Amino acid sequence: MKLGLIAMSGVRVENAELNRVGVNLPGFVERSKVIASLPSLSLLTLAALMPADITIDYREVPDLDAERSLPDDYDLVAIASFSARILDAYRIAERYRARGTPVVMGGLHVTALPDEARARGVTAVVGEGELTWPQVIEDFRGGRLQPEYRPPAGRAFDLADAPTPRYELLDFARYNRLPVQTSRGCPHRCDFCASSILLTPRYTVKPVDKVIAEIHRVKERWTHPFVEFADDNSFILRPHYKRLLAALEPEGIHWFTETDVEVAGDETLLDLMRESGCRQVLIGLESPVAAGLDGIELRRNWKLGKFRDYEAAVHRIQSKGITVNGCFVLGLDGHTPEIFDQVYDFVARTGLYEVQLTVMTPFPGTPLYQRLRAQGRILRDGAWDLCTLFDVNHVPTGMTPDQLQQGLIDLARRIYDPAFVQERRQRFFRELKGRRVVARALAEEGRSYEA
Repeated sequence: MKLGLIAMSGVRVENAELNRVGVNLPGFVERSKVIASLPSLSLLTLAALMPADITIDYREVPDLDAERSLPDDYDLVAIASFSARILDAYRIAERYRARGTPVVMGGLHVTALPDEARARGVTAVVGEGELTWPQVIEDFRGGRLQPEYRPPAGRAFDLADAPTPRYELLDFARYNRLPVQTSRGCPHRCDFCASSILLTPRYTVKPVDKVIAEIHRVKERWTHPFVEFADDNSFILRPHYKRLLAALEPEGIHWFTETDVEVAGDETLLDLMRESGCRQVLIGLESPVAAGLDGIELRRNWKLGKFRDYEAAVHRIQSKGITVNGCFVLGLDGHTPEIFDQVYDFVARTGLYEVQLTVMTPFPGTPLYQRLRAQGRILRDGAWDLCTLFDVNHVPTGMTPDQLQQGLIDLARRIYDPAFVQERRQRFFRELKGRRVVARALAEEGRSYEA
């Protein structure tokens, strides 16, 4: 039996002017390109659950040319896709189904809209794939593949049972970083968030020894790798992560992850992050003004409660030599056309090393999508190709859709202007050097330096 694992990758932006800006300003979609160029950790994990007698072929499809080169000799095809490329994924599925090859699809989009996938003639895997994938393979081999698979209600996969992903299926030369998951889920519930909170009912962490074992597997092929921890929100369980970071320190890796501003309040944690190889954290700041944050975290209005800490948090984290990639969501309820200058001013004040600009995007399955649809504020319902984080597909409350789209483009030109980027990066290294000089002088006097 030969199984084809196909990952939809690449960055797609529908707006023509956005595409032109992206070519001229590489930083505009830099973070999204990094994400899109990562291999599919979900497919590599499912591959690790396969019986030894199954031949596995892993492929990535960044564009139509790659799609045309896909093999035709698979017995079963499994496709992982995000919303912006789900229509391309369905087209590939139709090609294989026309040849009589069954197709299975899963992930966030399919979990949100399993009926849509089944209507395309593919088997829909809902939720965490580890819980149902062995049954999928058993049923396929027995000639009884079902239209849909989903775990029992309320059941979550225990990362203590996670297999080591099949990294050996990859051509390591193609990647500048590789993903390793240390946790799944997030305790916050932001209304726009299309992440693993749609897949799992709880936050869970992977045991330290399992994470280190996966790092060792990567290092078999890449001695000093750059690792992206594929987490929605690292460091929620502080004692666990402090143990993990202490175990990471002797591994000699560099790494990146996503977290929230609360990490800035733990000096010991920040020191451990730096010493274990952390080079950057991405933090969803979302808005530089409180009006945009009010109500987007649905449980405790947590984001609004942390707003006063934003600037100090950026300074404190970067003072440790860890760069911050601040993510902003433009077009939130409460934003007016002034938001574009407000974002620029915040970036200039704080010296953010990296900036990710996005527009509020109604992904299927999210509370935001349900709310905007009920309010009649989605411009093109079902236009999943607009779920790029850069294309506008909703009516904002404080401006027109055209104002939001053009405001994003104009702000991108300013934020990613090479001179402004260089100014922020020089400031980061200049201030870091200054703090180290002061710290050495204080150490000689028997005192410590506090950022």
